[in-house]
Amino acid sequence: MRVTLLGTGDTTGTPTVGCDCETCESARERGLERTRFSVHVRNEHTGESLLVDASPDFRYQLLREGLPVPDVGLVTHIHFDHLHGLGNVFRLTREFPVHAAAKTDPVTGESVADTVRRQYDYLDALEVRGHQPLEPFSAAGLEVRLVPVDHPPLACYGVVVEDPETGAKLSVSGDTTYDVPGESRAALADPDLLLADGLVNAGFCERHSRGGKHHDEDGVPRTFGTKHMTFEGALALADDLDADRTRLVHASHFPPPDRAFADPIGVDGEAFTL
Repeated sequence: MRVTLLGTGDTTGTPTVGCDCETCESARERGLERTRFSVHVRNEHTGESLLVDASPDFRYQLLREGLPVPDVGLVTHIHFDHLHGLGNVFRLTREFPVHAAAKTDPVTGESVADTVRRQYDYLDALEVRGHQPLEPFSAAGLEVRLVPVDHPPLACYGVVVEDPETGAKLSVSGDTTYDVPGESRAALADPDLLLADGLVNAGFCERHSRGGKHHDEDGVPRTFGTKHMTFEGALALADDLDADRTRLVHASHFPPPDRAFADPIGVDGEAFTL
């Protein structure tokens, strides 16, 4: 299983358009970027590939990495930066199955699968396949599960991808606070690679109107505001899950360069063989 980080940034990406902050300037100088979130997973046994989340930067990401259109997609939740790259499949492929959760979100009154199906009903190539949370299904010859996480107010899911031949395991936390349910933690546990949502370092909680929560024993917040983990929270989750390797993704441009580009925070284009 070959995992390529297509997009490792938050909604605005790094560099952010029109921003001359130290981190954005440093990213330009270093030739680094974090486009909107997306992950490419190639099944090296079959040659098939799975796209985890459809970034609005879909076209650019695939061209940059020299990758063809994936065989199948997966959508974790309906926020813009994870869903609205799907329009890019228009005229690029005749068939593009997209997997998503079939459980109804009480906030929207429809499931993630239903929302994808409704918003992209004009794409003849798109075939939306709904699945119940935690139930395994096959995609690109890999075993996949969608696991509920905590990203209020909308339903959101982490992802577990396993190679049925080798047992290699990729876990993606999804957009979430540190308050990942126990059953989901069990599913995500012991990955060869964990991609964990980490937006900012914990010090930035002082600047959020709602501060931070899920504090550790030293009072460090593991959650920034109400929707995402801090760097510290993401690393704590990695420890909880006993991850072999960890990359923090969905990072913002707010942390200073010495934190923003320090290991283990991912940047676009990194690739891992599991």
